[in-house]
Amino acid sequence: MQSQSAVSIDYDAISALFRSAQDEHRNFLYEYEVYNLLGKSGAETPPQCILIPQGARSSDSELTALPGEKVVLKIVSATIIHKTEVGGVRVVPKSPDKIRSAIRRMLYEIPENFANMINLDPSHAPEAYRGLTGDALITAIRRDIKGVLMVQFMPPDSGAFGNELIVGLRNTREFGMVISAGLGGTDTELYAERFRKGQAIVAASCELTDGDSFFKLFQKTISYKKLAGLTRGQRRIVTDEQLIECFSSFIEMGRRYSSSNPDAEFEIQEMEINPYAFTDYLMVPLDGMCRFGLPGEQKNTRPIAKIHKLLHPGKVGVIGVSTKRRNFGRIIMDNILAAGFPMENLCVLREGVDAIDGVICYPSLEALPEKLDLLVVAVAAPQVPDLVDETLRLDAAESIMLIPGGMGETEESKDRAARVISAIDEAHGTENGGPIFLGANCMGVVSHPGNYDTWFIPEEKLPKDREATYYRAALVSQSGAFMLHRSSQCPELNPAYMVSMGNQTDLTLGDMVKYFKDSDKVDVIAVYAEGFNDLDGLEFCNAVREAVLAGKEVVFYKAGRTPEGKNATSGHTASLAGDYMVCESCVRQAGAIVARSFTEFQDLFFLAENLFSKEIKGNRLAAVSGAGFEAVGMADSIQSDDYQMHLADFSEKSIEKIGDILSAKRLDSLVCIHNPLDINPAADDETHAVIADILAQDPGTDAIVIGLDPLSPAIHSLAGTDIPAFSMNEENGVLSLLPEVAKRSDKPIIGIIDGGRLYDPMRDVLNAKGIPVFPVCDRAVAALSLYIVARLYADSIRMERD
Repeated sequence: MQSQSAVSIDYDAISALFRSAQDEHRNFLYEYEVYNLLGKSGAETPPQCILIPQGARSSDSELTALPGEKVVLKIVSATIIHKTEVGGVRVVPKSPDKIRSAIRRMLYEIPENFANMINLDPSHAPEAYRGLTGDALITAIRRDIKGVLMVQFMPPDSGAFGNELIVGLRNTREFGMVISAGLGGTDTELYAERFRKGQAIVAASCELTDGDSFFKLFQKTISYKKLAGLTRGQRRIVTDEQLIECFSSFIEMGRRYSSSNPDAEFEIQEMEINPYAFTDYLMVPLDGMCRFGLPGEQKNTRPIAKIHKLLHPGKVGVIGVSTKRRNFGRIIMDNILAAGFPMENLCVLREGVDAIDGVICYPSLEALPEKLDLLVVAVAAPQVPDLVDETLRLDAAESIMLIPGGMGETEESKDRAARVISAIDEAHGTENGGPIFLGANCMGVVSHPGNYDTWFIPEEKLPKDREATYYRAALVSQSGAFMLHRSSQCPELNPAYMVSMGNQTDLTLGDMVKYFKDSDKVDVIAVYAEGFNDLDGLEFCNAVREAVLAGKEVVFYKAGRTPEGKNATSGHTASLAGDYMVCESCVRQAGAIVARSFTEFQDLFFLAENLFSKEIKGNRLAAVSGAGFEAVGMADSIQSDDYQMHLADFSEKSIEKIGDILSAKRLDSLVCIHNPLDINPAADDETHAVIADILAQDPGTDAIVIGLDPLSPAIHSLAGTDIPAFSMNEENGVLSLLPEVAKRSDKPIIGIIDGGRLYDPMRDVLNAKGIPVFPVCDRAVAALSLYIVARLYADSIRMERD
């Protein structure tokens, strides 16, 4: 994205700063160098400052060269990060004697203060000071002090809460360069912990945003409301244009000095101004830090076009099939055939056997008569490295599925995984790119279009309706078990593809989204992630953005949202779980629908599968129910931290028509027509369907949620009953009437059946007929609201592109 607020940045001068620091064997800039960098960045001019080196004898004129009646003195040291805590920041009158006295005092007191801090809490000790105590520690601290920075004193307009701003860049392992901004000062971390999500600080990928877009995100924070004078007793202290210019400058520098820029001479690892204070509409940086490094080595490109062969193989081989028992390999072979894959196109790699259950066997890879499209590896982990080497040497397959675990999840298996990864990367550097690998530690793939299933779960444990119609959707999961349990619990999801990624030894989550964004068989992509490989989070987000621009929908859930959850994921599928706030922000910014729980993920995925073709024009909701509590519950659920819905105002025409049906059903004396609409438990099937139809045609509504009270004697809600008044199969029942309304409408219509398992058949029929049904009203409204908000945002992304 390119910001409308262009800034002029002197990259040559900034690179020269990095080069100079590198010549001194430093990977960081001192504070005065950060101010110099800001001066070259095209944003606000930093305060004037003068470095007084340790041991220097400055003249009176040098000490009084800065404007103002006071100066700020700051200790300059590579090892003292938190200067205030050790007395490293002092404001003194601009008098030569006062300045000299303060500098001398600082050069002696600060080493002692820092040493005391380390003695009390050794975790504060930098690497260079570990193990030092007493005079040796103080001497080392004093040795590393470069001097004292004398800075122009610019008193802030206000010292009130919220009047300081933090802006930073961070080169994250998964998402590359990320910009963040929010409440600044010494309590920034506390604010981020205590305030609701997105209130204290916001973050975004530099590759997916610009100054104007990030400013819109920042406007939602408490920080902006304070700075813009939007709270009681507060006045504006900075212009919107200044903030946009600042954000634009940081974003442009983040893109330039980033691992995603192949021409970058240096990479910014972290840069932070905390805080910016504000004086007479000037943004004044009061402290700054910057760490940088050299670009890392680039890996060979994976030939992801071969994913098509993985998902639609013509020839498949399986290694690890037992002749005597139903081991994983044998179950995989059985499931491949059960899914409809032709037996003549399947083979087994096994010595001493001609065939297993009619499937031809070959003694080795060398004996194969032709190259396989897919090789499924179901052998023990210790055998995998040699098998991979042989497969690569013989060029025996276009794609390889590594089922076994023990490939990087534990310390003991990391060397084995590293050997395999190295061999695969080397193959990717050859002319044809070598094969692609899925896994390891994965359950493999269910591909309805490819007519095969490599899950190692017996049919007895997971019965499958292989004749059922599948959705134009793909479920990509780093955890095979997550996908398995969703399939068992929610068979109605039934996507065309289910892909278990496992450890991402080769193919990544980003690769799969890149493939599916161009697939003509998929409209919806759902992803469960535990962690991303290096920079694959950024690749993933770019692919999500491209999928959204192509008109597709992406549903996303990230595990490891808490420190405890992050630790749990690290032992499963060898994932590297990163900062959840950054992940959620970047993925949402790319245009994905982000779920906050497993249940929500299921709900959003099912909504996307069923509502993909529906139009979403706004966030005006019509809520209808025959149960009073349900109508109230829907109204109570229209707002949260993540969405804001509105109850639609019914048109006069709709009110008149609703009045007519209520009168015809003799309910007019019992019902007040407003939104939410409580139509009384006596409302029958036709009343529900007619009102849903009226509201679907109302230009003031964008979606309808309708409660179908299954316990009401007026509703046909039972299966297997001989009582016509209760039978859900009656022609005039809601199961016949409401789906017809939904077919005619281009708006989403969601059902609620709040009852026990007795009413599961009723739910199943409506789900099968394209009306997503929820068991409780608040869950329905929350899921639909999140879906609508995300759809509207995706539409805005497409409009910006156009």
